[in-house]
Amino acid sequence: MNNTVASSSLRGAARRTLAALLLAILLVPVVQADDPAKSPVKFVPDAKQSGGEPDGIVQVANLVYAGTKSSRCFSDHFLIKAEKDSSISTSRRFHAVKLSEKAIFEYPLLIMTGEGDFRLSDAERSNLRRYVRRGGLLLASAGCSSTEWDKSFRREMATIFPDNPLKPIGMDHPMFHTVYDIKQLQAAHGKPKPLAGVTLEGRLGVVYSQDGLNDTGHTQGCCCCGGNELRNAIEISVNILAYALTY
Repeated sequence: MNNTVASSSLRGAARRTLAALLLAILLVPVVQADDPAKSPVKFVPDAKQSGGEPDGIVQVANLVYAGTKSSRCFSDHFLIKAEKDSSISTSRRFHAVKLSEKAIFEYPLLIMTGEGDFRLSDAERSNLRRYVRRGGLLLASAGCSSTEWDKSFRREMATIFPDNPLKPIGMDHPMFHTVYDIKQLQAAHGKPKPLAGVTLEGRLGVVYSQDGLNDTGHTQGCCCCGGNELRNAIEISVNILAYALTY
């Protein structure tokens, strides 16, 4: 896939579906996070369907990075919620994709999470930089609020985007008011840390939760033992998906 094709894969779906999304969102009130009534947002993405699913199904990639690390403890339940409450047609599962491969350009949203220290390869850094600059969105989450993972992720973002540092995202940002009207973050205990983001040309290209958006309550064999996972992670993730498709 050359650069032109990669750019088209990311931006093409958003351009072609933006009108439909905006029309639906304008016609239907934003859903309150604590009262998720149905909101018929519709779209027809035209990105390549890597998982063999029909056109019109939005797919989300689960990254394999730093060799063998993966996002196995990030629940895909929010995809079902997105389809139920916004009529966004989604795949019911993540698709595992290596960060170093050009296949990432076929997805509007990438999920990256984990625990412990890690270091990306030069090829992974370069690929992620191109992906974000061409319109893709990375959703990153520290598994079980891992402090080691948090340090590694912040180091990598500073290396990849030296001129666009991670900054706190205010609750008035459009991302919090797409499908659901989210007024505050809700943590398992204590005061939650704000989401942080990397912004390029007025658009979020990276969204990061230090506390965690993994929603381990809907995963098997995983728990946020001792962490401070966000309790409204499902609604936040749905909003991030809608943002990725709209902006």
